[in-house]
Amino acid sequence: MLEKTKIISLIGPTATGKTRLSIEIAKDLNGEIINADSMQLYDTFNIATNKPNKEEMCDVVHHLFGSLSIYEECSVAKYVKLARNIIKKMDKKKFPIVCGGTGFYVKSLLNDIFFAEQNNNEEIKKYLKHRANLHGYDYLLSELSKIDLERANKLHVNDEKRIIRSLEIYYATGRTLTEQNKLNRRTDKYNVCSIGLNYKNRETLYNKINSRVDRMISLGLEEEARKIFKKDCGNVATASCVIGYKEFLPYFKNEISLSEAVENIKKATRHYAKRQITWFLKDKSIFWIYVDECKNFEEIFYKAKKIINLKFLK
Repeated sequence: MLEKTKIISLIGPTATGKTRLSIEIAKDLNGEIINADSMQLYDTFNIATNKPNKEEMCDVVHHLFGSLSIYEECSVAKYVKLARNIIKKMDKKKFPIVCGGTGFYVKSLLNDIFFAEQNNNEEIKKYLKHRANLHGYDYLLSELSKIDLERANKLHVNDEKRIIRSLEIYYATGRTLTEQNKLNRRTDKYNVCSIGLNYKNRETLYNKINSRVDRMISLGLEEEARKIFKKDCGNVATASCVIGYKEFLPYFKNEISLSEAVENIKKATRHYAKRQITWFLKDKSIFWIYVDECKNFEEIFYKAKKIINLKFLK
């Protein structure tokens, strides 16, 4: 029997320090980092997604960061295919480190879910978007809950693309996305060590998020958002869903003040972090490290290394 590929997965809510820890582990274990943040996949989205720059990458090889055009759509099936190919082609002496906060992407990749190729049905999609314009996405999400409650419970009303896609698949195939995923699950081929970063004190995490947003503003987030919409990228569904862009639209239209726009970004990011935590806590295989229980980064790194050694060297 072939030995399963060993993979380290670093997950958790935003603003917990996953990027820094992934880089230090990669340097220590001769690893390469594979992005699992759905928005960091795209080029142009830099400040808003807190994408690491070349200096922060510290000469560690990073995959799937800014590798797609904002005019491209990336389904979870496409992401999994791209990531699997990278793992397959990676030098056997290298350690794959999957890092990011998009739980569905991480789960689908590491659980080796097989996605059948599905062509888009533009006619159905157009019809669903028309109904969304008439009744709103809360109406479509309610409709999805009657068809596929498990899938609907994983989606937020603002996750317009996935609501449309979930309904499109059902009306095109007669089978829900949840049913297809269960049918397509294959035997795990990866030996995964999942490490999660979180805060015991939720308010501490929220303060970290607020500080990060302030830093992003100082780095030029407003100008980045303005350029995105000037390029007409605002018409692209992906761009208009990015936290840090869509909250500026009312400000650009002189409907709210800059301080209100910034506060809306902080609020949206806090809500996103809460949803991330809810998702990841369902996975009992994750070893959690609580940042606010550690004296410094060195202690976080030490705990992570101990977890990795216990998982792979026992």
